[in-house]
Amino acid sequence: MTNTIKKETINYAAAMKIVDAAIKKAKALGCKQNVAVVDDGGRLVAFARMDGAPIIGIDGCQKKAFTALFGVGTHHLFDMIKDDPSVVHGLSHFPNATLIGGGMPIVINDQVVGGVGVGGGMVDEDIACAQAGIDAL
Repeated sequence: MTNTIKKETINYAAAMKIVDAAIKKAKALGCKQNVAVVDDGGRLVAFARMDGAPIIGIDGCQKKAFTALFGVGTHHLFDMIKDDPSVVHGLSHFPNATLIGGGMPIVINDQVVGGVGVGGGMVDEDIACAQAGIDAL
């Protein structure tokens, strides 16, 4: 018996594939985005800010990536918890969490290995860019 566990997490090369694909999608949509990829512990692995992307999106995309570690897209999380005020309130105790769409879990072999968050455009653009990042894997 051992006192440790073995786990998978996103690496830099995969994180950059996600960032690059999200930026490519943002260019195709004509929006300016911030893109963050975090590992399974919520630590930043890769980040990009397009020229002209809103500064507020820097913090927002990192919060979206962190929140995606719950295992669902941030655009789905609110719908899942909105009818339970105690859970909605409880989420407020996570200072790095948000319910704004644009965050998605990175799942490999049925395990959440990280999260991607995109912020700077309209919510539907953020979601589309995050999905493009996930699809790049």
